[in-house]
Amino acid sequence: MALSYVVTFITACVISCLATWLVRELAHSRCWVAAPSLARHVHTRPIPRLGGVAILAAYLIGLVLAFSIASVIGKDGGVEFIKLARLLIPGMLVFAVGLYDDFKPVKPYVKFSVQALAAVMLFAFGFRVSNLKLFFGHDPLNQIAALALTIFWVMLITNAFNLIDGLDGLAAGSGLFSILVMFVLSLFTKSHTETFAAILLAGAVVGFLRFNFNPATIFLGDSGSLFIGFMLAALSLTGSYKAPTLVAVSIPLVAFGLPITDTALAVARRFMSGKPLFSADREHIHHKLLERGLSQRQSAIVLYGVSACFGLASIFLLYPRGTTVAAIFFVVALLIFLGIGKLGYHEFTEIERIATRTLEQRQIIVNNLALRRAMHQLKSASTMTDIISTLEAGFRSNDFDGFRLQLSGPRPGSDALEYFWEKSSDVGEHGWEMRIPLVADRREMGALTIYRQFSGNHLMVDINLLINDLGQIIAAAAMRAAESDDEAAETGLATPAAAAVGAS
Repeated sequence: MALSYVVTFITACVISCLATWLVRELAHSRCWVAAPSLARHVHTRPIPRLGGVAILAAYLIGLVLAFSIASVIGKDGGVEFIKLARLLIPGMLVFAVGLYDDFKPVKPYVKFSVQALAAVMLFAFGFRVSNLKLFFGHDPLNQIAALALTIFWVMLITNAFNLIDGLDGLAAGSGLFSILVMFVLSLFTKSHTETFAAILLAGAVVGFLRFNFNPATIFLGDSGSLFIGFMLAALSLTGSYKAPTLVAVSIPLVAFGLPITDTALAVARRFMSGKPLFSADREHIHHKLLERGLSQRQSAIVLYGVSACFGLASIFLLYPRGTTVAAIFFVVALLIFLGIGKLGYHEFTEIERIATRTLEQRQIIVNNLALRRAMHQLKSASTMTDIISTLEAGFRSNDFDGFRLQLSGPRPGSDALEYFWEKSSDVGEHGWEMRIPLVADRREMGALTIYRQFSGNHLMVDINLLINDLGQIIAAAAMRAAESDDEAAETGLATPAAAAVGAS
């Protein structure tokens, strides 16, 4: 049996090499090449992107040869060729829409519709997510839930491999590591058909990589990346019912870790940035590695290593014991978190800020409450003394370091009033300031300037409270103070000492 797998792999590899060379030469002669016309493209010269044709040709020819040999010798080695045909029929449908897209762009909803149809065909052929005991107990999923999960899984993995196809050899190389995991899983579950399908696909991909690794002379194209992604999604479904529940659920998730992570990042960052989810960009993981100075070849090798680590981690799940699954998922998630943090995603920084703010929320609430209490007291303040003492009390307990209150004279021709308060003597020397106009009844009565020193500490207060509310409340209080006898002129604001403080 082992010898037959070796022969199958070598045969597929040789056929793939020949088919790739022929497709490349034909594409050049017919000018079926892709020029670097978009900002996200990293190649610098026109290159054919019909590698999927060579991979499918190698897969089909290898399958036909194996079937012919099995018919002649009367032994199929446990391989169910009808089952393989049921995998290939929807796979070729996905390949076809990808091939059309390689020549003429196809709308995302068209590709998604075809992929959903292919997933429904898999479901009808018996390849499905039938139960998830790990999450939903011991009862099988009902038909609607099983169909929905099958469609979701197929579309996720199919498009995940399509999304990472932006670097020479990346999608094919990452796919190869995932194929090897499916191969090992099929050996573990003694699923001969899945083993044959995986080794045949592995040979086709290896033969193609001879021409696709940097510097690439041919690309996978959508036909190739979608076909590889779909076949991997399908293979993960075919033998899952024979594997223990933890194995069936956990191994594919970890084995496809790189494309799944990149897809999740793409969706998250586009959603957070307010961009269409299906728009293209230069923010994928491989683009970030290029930005950090790595060459295409170095970036691909680094991501091969990442794929290999994901694959190795998934192999450990073949024998789940105790808390093995939880520990592996924790380590994988931690490494993903740390790795993404090193890539410099602005969206990731925002998530960190939100997490930090969540932890600091108690202090923010304390400061906001102090400011709200001050504004509540200002609403009833009728003298300048009350206004100043209330502001001092409010700012003493928040994260600002000082303020300057400037008010126009209460009467035409009267002197302007000014008061300055600070926590430390150098507040104005190394910091920033924010000026809030004081407006009441459409009349600007002065300004409140707030100072804060530069520091690594976050500002623990809702700035909207200051901008939207505080200025109007102070202006209204100052107007009441100006209208109440001559008390405003008799406060510390008007004394020479107060003017001296304001000038300091």
